[in-house]
Amino acid sequence: MLWQVILYRSGLVTAAASFVVAGSAAFFPDTLKQNVDLLYVLGSGGLGLSLLLIHIYVSEIKRALQALWGLGVVGSATTYFCLAQPANKNLIQYVVDNPSAVWLVGPLFAALTGLVFKEGLCYAKLEAGLLTFVIPILLLGHLTGLMDDGVKLTLLASWMTLFVIFAGRKFTQPIKDDIGDKSVFMFNSLPGDERKALLEKLEQQKIQN
Repeated sequence: MLWQVILYRSGLVTAAASFVVAGSAAFFPDTLKQNVDLLYVLGSGGLGLSLLLIHIYVSEIKRALQALWGLGVVGSATTYFCLAQPANKNLIQYVVDNPSAVWLVGPLFAALTGLVFKEGLCYAKLEAGLLTFVIPILLLGHLTGLMDDGVKLTLLASWMTLFVIFAGRKFTQPIKDDIGDKSVFMFNSLPGDERKALLEKLEQQKIQN
């Protein structure tokens, strides 16, 4: 289980580092033009790894986040190969210039929002809670065109800063937090009749005590 926690946290660091470096191109537009697509792939891969290893007791929620990630990857690839490349642009620049492309790449960031929401809810992390609002507000503001560039850059800088803090603080968190209560996963893996029998047994023990 220890290696899973290390990989989970490493995936978050990879996603955060890739995002911050790629996002810095918005503030230094003459740099990283040729590498932002690679950074996007690395960051998406890191996020995917973390979503594969994340411990969420409700398996349906975990699968939903993974499905959003998958949709976002497919949407990002479609945008890159079918729209950005023919226009001779990198993926990020295309999304910046064409807000409607958020519909295609957005599910990837919805998955990220779900992950940070889980972290904020479970561990009361302020930076995770703030990211839960900053990410969708920025994307929706860009999609709708209701947000000027100055506000978007401010939110982007906030996103970058909070993401670095969030990923960095994962390594100051006890390992046991990301392992979770394994008994819950063991219970969920039992067949329905065995779960029912176990619950009845526990209920009887409770009455006897």
